[in-house]
Amino acid sequence: ILGSAQKKLPLMALSTTMAESFKELDTESSLGKALEMGCCIQSLLAKILAEFEIALEHDVLQPLNKLSEEELPIILKRKKTLQKLLSDWNAIKSRLNQAAKSSGNSSGAGTGSGASSAANKLEILKEEEEEVKRKVEQCKDEYMADLYHFSTKEDSYASYFIRLLEIQAQYHRQSLGSLDSALAELKESHSQTGWERWVFPPCACCCLLYRAEPHYKSLGREIALPIEACVMMLLASGMREEGLFRLAAGASVLRKLKSSLASGSNALEEFYSDPHAVAGALKSYLRELPQPLMTFELYNEWVKVASLKDVDDRVQSLQDTCSRLPQESYNNLRYLIKFLAKLAEHQEVNKMTPSNIAIVLGPNLLWTQQSAGDPMQLDLASVSSIQVVGVVEALIQNADTLFPGEVEFNVSGM
Repeated sequence: ILGSAQKKLPLMALSTTMAESFKELDTESSLGKALEMGCCIQSLLAKILAEFEIALEHDVLQPLNKLSEEELPIILKRKKTLQKLLSDWNAIKSRLNQAAKSSGNSSGAGTGSGASSAANKLEILKEEEEEVKRKVEQCKDEYMADLYHFSTKEDSYASYFIRLLEIQAQYHRQSLGSLDSALAELKESHSQTGWERWVFPPCACCCLLYRAEPHYKSLGREIALPIEACVMMLLASGMREEGLFRLAAGASVLRKLKSSLASGSNALEEFYSDPHAVAGALKSYLRELPQPLMTFELYNEWVKVASLKDVDDRVQSLQDTCSRLPQESYNNLRYLIKFLAKLAEHQEVNKMTPSNIAIVLGPNLLWTQQSAGDPMQLDLASVSSIQVVGVVEALIQNADTLFPGEVEFNVSGM
């Protein structure tokens, strides 16, 4: 294989041409010596290049081709599906708004059967919109899961590029060594000056620093009522529920629960039997905050933590970043992470490992300021970044270390 690859290289053609040329020259002449040495060195460089290309194909290109042909298409297909669902959802919301206006006009005019027909159409569109919304939520979670599990292979993917650099370094070292040796021999009989230096300009980068005033005000409560109430209901009836936070709840139940929590109502008994609605309300509350619980200001710090490979360094960095949170955010994040750690203790039953919890809740705890518009408009470029999911997973895994002490899970003031 090596011989066949070597023969096809332009360097071998150059070597052959030099070999044919120096036969006609005096071997003691400077030109004859240069051509003879050139013939040998070009042949050697061709061999080194052929070895490089074979290693590159086997160690780098074949694994990366498998990645691009088998794994990435699955993620891209899911992304396309999600975009289609979002488009469908926007379309049906537009139809729903139009139907609502028509229904209002019919009711105002008192047109009898016309008003009834408009009302029926409106109800049907509401049900369709709720169904599409559930599909969007489910597809979004599945897409996040695909991205996160893709990121768990990060070290393997990185190793291919490290191997690429190793192969290139070996190729250049061998080539340069051969050239240096040939040049040293030729310089004995031939003056050689005018070395050229290639100066590579330094790279420059800039980063954005997001600053925002603390948004969260507890209004006399250490823990926000919606967080505390949802946690208490889930502790009572949802800890062993399979797929908690992953499965979408019925839109009407979710809407009613959110309304009850927003009004501070303590009539929550009916929702204990629907933990998925409670989990959905908690996710919705976290995402609809003016600023994420983990704050815009510390976004870059959280992302840096995700890049740390050493476990001790990561825990220490997490502790430092947690300590920089505003007190209200820290209290609520501590409360929530402690609960999620308890939820993960039942993972054999509920299938919610720290990884799975982070996938579905990470985007609701931290996002960039640019994506802080309509919470349901998904920024597919960031989708609350894989680093964020990794950080939230690490918070759950190290909950007792990062947030020492026990939390009293009770709802005060309800």
